[in-house]
Amino acid sequence: MAAPVASAPSRAVVLIGFMGAGKSTVAAELARALGVDALDSDELLEARLGHSIAEEFERRGEPSFRAQEEEVVCGLLASAKGGSVISLGGGSVLSARVREALEPHLVVLVDVDPEVAWERVGGSANGGRGGRQARPLAREREAFFALHAERRALYEQVADAHLPPLVRGSANKALDALRALAGAPRGTRLLWATSSAGEYPVVIGRGLLSAAPASRLVDLWPLDSSASRPFCVTDETVAALYGERLGHVAATITLPPGEQQKTLAGAERVWRALVAAGATRADHLVALGGGVVGDLAGFCAATYQRGVPVVHVPTTLVAQVDSAYGGKTGVDLAEAKNYVGAYHQPAGVIVDPDTLSTLPAQELAAGWVEVLKTALIAGGELWAGVARGEEVDERTIIACARTKLSIVAADERDRGRRMELNLGHTVGHAIEAATGYARYRHGEAVGLGLLAALRLSGQEALRGTVLELLRNRGLPVKVEGAPVAAVLEALARDKKRLSGAVPFVLVAAPGEVEVGCEVSAEDVRAALAELME
Repeated sequence: MAAPVASAPSRAVVLIGFMGAGKSTVAAELARALGVDALDSDELLEARLGHSIAEEFERRGEPSFRAQEEEVVCGLLASAKGGSVISLGGGSVLSARVREALEPHLVVLVDVDPEVAWERVGGSANGGRGGRQARPLAREREAFFALHAERRALYEQVADAHLPPLVRGSANKALDALRALAGAPRGTRLLWATSSAGEYPVVIGRGLLSAAPASRLVDLWPLDSSASRPFCVTDETVAALYGERLGHVAATITLPPGEQQKTLAGAERVWRALVAAGATRADHLVALGGGVVGDLAGFCAATYQRGVPVVHVPTTLVAQVDSAYGGKTGVDLAEAKNYVGAYHQPAGVIVDPDTLSTLPAQELAAGWVEVLKTALIAGGELWAGVARGEEVDERTIIACARTKLSIVAADERDRGRRMELNLGHTVGHAIEAATGYARYRHGEAVGLGLLAALRLSGQEALRGTVLELLRNRGLPVKVEGAPVAAVLEALARDKKRLSGAVPFVLVAAPGEVEVGCEVSAEDVRAALAELME
């Protein structure tokens, strides 16, 4: 056994996930880092059976196997100590007894794309991969993919932490976050974000900012504040509510609230305040607030002394479900929104859903539009809940964050799939610019943009559903204060336009969106005119 190189989490780390996810590999990685042995429930089960799992399926069928598996796993979990690392078989969590036995432990979902899982284990029911790796439930591709979809929601429900499809070594990078999560209040969740520019923890939990002692927030902090001093950027409203909750900042830079602060002049104010406070490139910024603060602080972090880290602590719905993740930063020009900016991935994101209770109803409704947009992109249960009119809770925030993080992991720089996230924003940003960033909240403008996008998509029934959802939350469904010509002029300056017409994101159905769509000028004008009738 290797000597420990890291202190162990206070709870046992139990890895769950679909077959072919690489749970055993990740378990071995973590165990090496902790200087412990990794325990594998499938290996223990085969030792008890005296033959392979595939043989057990063949001889006695799946019900007998599941009963034996339940006994082995429950016994293993009952005796597990803090710091141990355990990998469970993909179907273990189907048992209610196992799910109950998991409650005291730190449960980590090791995710995998079904295509990748099939490539690894597909056909192995017939011995295609041989040995213990034979998978009785990996015989037919269609059934395999259906099983992945069926189990995914259960995995996500049970897991305290979600590690995306991993490259080698990522589990070790997440170890500090897993250790901190083990000591966090129960119900706190960890998502591990990956991109071509780096990786970072996203921690989501009630009371982390609004109720927990400041020392607990320090424990969850993704950077060592003794080596890298935090400099907080916030606005007057948020500072009054939560400024003292951070508890460990070197200085706080407070701005008036509102989109009007997100300018080059606003950035200069932050830069100069950092200089006056003695901030160095060894330090980091904290973006405490909503989307405006996050965009501005992120941009200042990307540019101050050629770049310092930033930690996002979002306090609005739009920031908690969307803008805090993915590394887009920027400021507005008079001509267009977010026209000057940079990609700068955060060092971490800490989300307290309880901060939403202090938002005015209109602000909360406007932020909900980003939930609606994400649901249209993701489809599935997220869309079903939104369509039913369900209220936003931490599960909604986690689902939205998970959707965005998976998209950014595949396309950080908006060259492909990430453009899906612009759904509703092409027209929405143009409406904001045409009305001087003063008449509509960002979410309100995006809601109008969604109606335009669905009209251009030819989705009449879906547009009607979305229109009613917007109305039910008191959101605008008509544009006032800007003629069609002004919106078209702003649209022509859209930063996503490479040549010719502005590309649109269109919707075939919830969960089915297409990027880079060309739309005729006549159709765009007609869609805008309908919003102004």
